[in-house]
Amino acid sequence: MTVKKLLLARPRGFCAGVDRAIDVVNLALELYPGPVYVRKEIVHNVHVVNELRGRGAIFVDELDEVPDGATVIFSAHGVSPEVRQRAAVRGLKVIDATCPLVTKVHHEALRFAREERPIVLVGHQGHDEVVGTMGHAPKHIHLIGSTEEAERLQVSEPHQVAVITQTTLSLDDTSAVIDVLRRRFPGIEAPARDDICYATQNRQLAVKALAKHAQVILVIGSKNSSNSNRLAEVAQAAGARAYLIDDISQIDLAWLEGVECLGITAGASAPEYLAAEVVQFFRAQGVTDIEEVEAVTEEVSFALPPELVRDREARQTAQGR
Repeated sequence: MTVKKLLLARPRGFCAGVDRAIDVVNLALELYPGPVYVRKEIVHNVHVVNELRGRGAIFVDELDEVPDGATVIFSAHGVSPEVRQRAAVRGLKVIDATCPLVTKVHHEALRFAREERPIVLVGHQGHDEVVGTMGHAPKHIHLIGSTEEAERLQVSEPHQVAVITQTTLSLDDTSAVIDVLRRRFPGIEAPARDDICYATQNRQLAVKALAKHAQVILVIGSKNSSNSNRLAEVAQAAGARAYLIDDISQIDLAWLEGVECLGITAGASAPEYLAAEVVQFFRAQGVTDIEEVEAVTEEVSFALPPELVRDREARQTAQGR
């Protein structure tokens, strides 16, 4: 192996929304007698899901799999109002782990729908976040995912178009789509820049910084993780070869023939210990020149869902704390 230098992106790994979602599941497992159900993967990472499953969480695809009256957690990607209504009818105890930045996009969709605007959602068909967002204004939302689809889009009120986005997309790709929409629909109300979540932006900036020096970038994240896939795409667009891996078991040293500088990053749903294991893997291969490249400092945190805080305080009171 020819790798002599290892560059670690900073920030990398868990964002505040993912930290919060995992804390929600762990705390629910402590507070409630169980079983505790989680609708969809709490975040898109195989290691996180398997660890929580090992602690007792039961992951289901739909509410039909949850017994009446049971406790169910909604994932960080959010759900539609229809899912919430079905949970209420079934008497389910709901703990909502939706990322606050996704909730912000839901509120925008509802506002635009009240104004009777055609809404363009830039996102990926079938992604859990997109499904939940579309459910907030199904009669108004048009989903597109590329500049080509933006060119073909037809709406009933072209002068009233509003745009919202999936939070985990590439800034560059989103900008290109919105540029087409601006040209085609003058007067469009485009999303605020922060509709692409801070963590997505920051991790993409860090990858671009790595790509100035690293010939290859390993992105730690699961294949169904949108933000991890976008990191690989950003790295490639910046001139580096990129490979998406779940963990060290998927590293192929053949990728690194002739490579002297290797970059490492992790998607917002990937645990930091996976990055540490990758670093240790390359230490064992003889790489000693290891450096962090900090693009921006993150100091974001989100409060736990109020229903969970209330139940925790009630238990502490009952225990005389």
